[in-house]
Amino acid sequence: MKFPFLPTVLAFLSPLILAANVVEVAGYRFIAPDGWKQSEPSSSMRKAQFELSTEDGKTAELVFFYFGPSGGGGVRANVDRWLKQFEDLQDQDVKEEIVQEVKVTYARATGTFLSGSPFGPKTPKPGYSLLGAIVEGRQGSVFLKMVGQTQAVHAFEKPVIEMIEKSLTK
Repeated sequence: MKFPFLPTVLAFLSPLILAANVVEVAGYRFIAPDGWKQSEPSSSMRKAQFELSTEDGKTAELVFFYFGPSGGGGVRANVDRWLKQFEDLQDQDVKEEIVQEVKVTYARATGTFLSGSPFGPKTPKPGYSLLGAIVEGRQGSVFLKMVGQTQAVHAFEKPVIEMIEKSLTK
């Protein structure tokens, strides 16, 4: 049996299917890889968030923050705050790169993550890592923060960086 209307239906649905893994913020379009599970942002400060899982069940969360053209504080203040969310740091690294004339600062850390709200109680989570990225765009900085079990953060580090780089390519 032939379905002559199938190409039309697929053409209509393709943008809707793709939109599930697209985050548009500050003039950039971040396209997450297939299989990443986008979830409803858990606070109004979050533009988007993804729950990431490895095949062996290790998990991480990737969150996008955007506070407008001049919001969110400086790069160094955010990197310092992210790193202070860890105890027993075993590894940390901060690097700046230029991608298509856009400055991107990457922060990495491994240790015990202190999970919880800024002024509330903290739950220590040993064996966790961070990959943070601050994209300093023309419409303001976009902050991407991935935190989770070290194996998951390491597994998703390359795809996150590739997603960032592709979003900055004209």
